[in-house]
Amino acid sequence: MATPRATLSDRVFAELRAGILSGRFRPGERLVEEKLSPEYGVSRVPMREAIKRLQAEGLATAAEDGRGVMVTQLSPEAVEELVEARAVLEGLNARFAARHREPGVVQRLREVLARGNAATAGASAAELAALNGEFHDLLSRAGATRVLPDLIRPLRERTNLVFRLNSTERAEEDWREHAMILAAVVDGDEELAALLAARHVRRAAKARMAVASPA
Repeated sequence: MATPRATLSDRVFAELRAGILSGRFRPGERLVEEKLSPEYGVSRVPMREAIKRLQAEGLATAAEDGRGVMVTQLSPEAVEELVEARAVLEGLNARFAARHREPGVVQRLREVLARGNAATAGASAAELAALNGEFHDLLSRAGATRVLPDLIRPLRERTNLVFRLNSTERAEEDWREHAMILAAVVDGDEELAALLAARHVRRAAKARMAVASPA
């Protein structure tokens, strides 16, 4: 049975993690135990344990000045490496989806695609990010693989720290590309699905980084 401290640590970890992925805590923002502990109604011990777990997942890192911990702020080189790794795995994921095409999941993908297209007209960045995540999660299920989703998930989460920036700027193009990927999956065209999925990741990353760091 979990101890009360372990339970508190789990809860705080989950809430902090959700805060980072939702954009409440921004890249480079410090996670200060003394400030966060009273806010979350816990002592500093479970807060410290939760922050250490965030560091283990790569969502938090030691501050550059060596004082405390901050939300991970990826360098352009790190982003490039993460994006390339994700592109390869997303391509493989789409290949499996085209191979297996779980009927119930494919129908749900169609529904999310319709919602995503409708959302491009004026949804918030958070809403678009949630729909995007739902689409990619369902694509993983369509592939009926056991190992791949666990490999892709941390890459998605870490790259989404960057993709979330100005995510409304490319919404229409994102969902056009999603539609093309789904069409290839439905047709059972593994090569095309893999190509489109990998290209989608690279294009989205390039566009978002250009907006985040204008020349």
